[in-house]
Amino acid sequence: MEEIIRFELNGKQVEIPLDKDQSLLWALRTHFNLTGTKYGCGLGYCGACTVLMDNEPVRSCSINMEDVAGKKITTIEGLADGDKLHPVQQAFVDHDALQCGYCTPGMIMNAVGLLLSNPEPSRQEIIDGMDDNYCRCGAHTRIVDAIESAAKVMSKG
Repeated sequence: MEEIIRFELNGKQVEIPLDKDQSLLWALRTHFNLTGTKYGCGLGYCGACTVLMDNEPVRSCSINMEDVAGKKITTIEGLADGDKLHPVQQAFVDHDALQCGYCTPGMIMNAVGLLLSNPEPSRQEIIDGMDDNYCRCGAHTRIVDAIESAAKVMSKG
């Protein structure tokens, strides 16, 4: 009998047949057609595949599907409220904190997780919290500025 994994994905209960060899990244992209989560290094180092699992940033390329059972997963597609962007998404737009855009979904998801755990981070805490998400385009200063801005907006409620 086929084992089914059930979890919450972007606010909706979903299920998928368990494939013990499949990572969360590939299930999101192939089974659920959520392609905003990017494949980067495939080893959990670069951060391009970052999603939230129970509001904590995780590298989806390193998460086995059996570890997702009963969890709450949020991807970049699940942040916006209809046409209204999440404050971190809006701040990235406002501060031009993206160039090629490939790392942006992972950056945004990591930043959201950071701000959920530390709503009023210092600039250094933002830099430290984002250190493991790589951007090869060099938008780091604008990314930090965007996260600072989003923190202010989110703290106002």
